[in-house]
Amino acid sequence: METKNILIVGVGGQGTLLTSRIIGDVAVRKGYDVKMSEVHGMAQRGGSVVTHVRYGKKVYSPLVEEGTCDILLAFEKLEALRWIHFLKEDGIIIVNNQEINPMPVITGAAQYPTDIIQRIQRACKQAYILDALSIAKALGNIKVVNTVLLGVLAKHLGLEKSDWEEAIERTVPPKTVELNKKAFLTGYESEIK
Repeated sequence: METKNILIVGVGGQGTLLTSRIIGDVAVRKGYDVKMSEVHGMAQRGGSVVTHVRYGKKVYSPLVEEGTCDILLAFEKLEALRWIHFLKEDGIIIVNNQEINPMPVITGAAQYPTDIIQRIQRACKQAYILDALSIAKALGNIKVVNTVLLGVLAKHLGLEKSDWEEAIERTVPPKTVELNKKAFLTGYESEIK
């Protein structure tokens, strides 16, 4: 198997790190060599976070290089645009159409771009845009945005749905297992364009 390169981007507090741990858990249990690297902008909630996940027969480096990312999973749309240059030409981008203002916007030093989704769609042949926040709200808890997005991602990795559900059971807090599995299935079964 060729190495899979996944970049997970978002802001602190969105669950990007938990998502990477679930992906790593599934890949390790399927017998793949897995390397991950977490890079934080600001450590507190709201700062930029990027996680590199690579798995395959043998992986030597944890970092996804520019232009080699198979799947870019973005928990926030400006972060998607910020990291899009890592995506390879035929790569897939999955974007949560959520807007979280970065500090320069909050302080008035910059404006949040208004054409992000259009720019992403022009740049990527395979762009999947969804409102995972609204889906999570409908499920009763906005904290499951990450597992909704994980469900969308899982469809593109060719691993069994049951492997993902078992990894969720092992990884998330016990009280949230059923809700996270429901969120995962909602994302997995979604028909997004």
